[in-house]
Amino acid sequence: MTTYAIAHLHDVEPCPAIVEYLEKIDDTLAPYGGRFIIHGGRVERLEGKFSGDLVVIEFASRELAREWYRSSAYQAILPLRTLHSRGEVFLIDKVDMPHRATDVLHRAHDDGAPAA
Repeated sequence: MTTYAIAHLHDVEPCPAIVEYLEKIDDTLAPYGGRFIIHGGRVERLEGKFSGDLVVIEFASRELAREWYRSSAYQAILPLRTLHSRGEVFLIDKVDMPHRATDVLHRAHDDGAPAA
């Protein structure tokens, strides 16, 4: 199942370490089939507050996403980002198709997770 690695980054310090991270991350993604879906960009806020940058990287499976994140190649460059930004990073699966909004009610009941 398709999985997304999502980062909501704040206070990214534009410095040589961030440039180096950006120059190297693509090579870490390639062996795992990771590809950028969203990488920053202009946000048009419709509700609430939003600050920072959103990054979404797509992988064919959660296993591949985990392998990429844990890989020695990515771990070697990770401090270049974490020392010069803060934020949340997580993995989340794409919904099964077809998907209806009420499907989350069944999932919450089935696995004990709270409904969205």
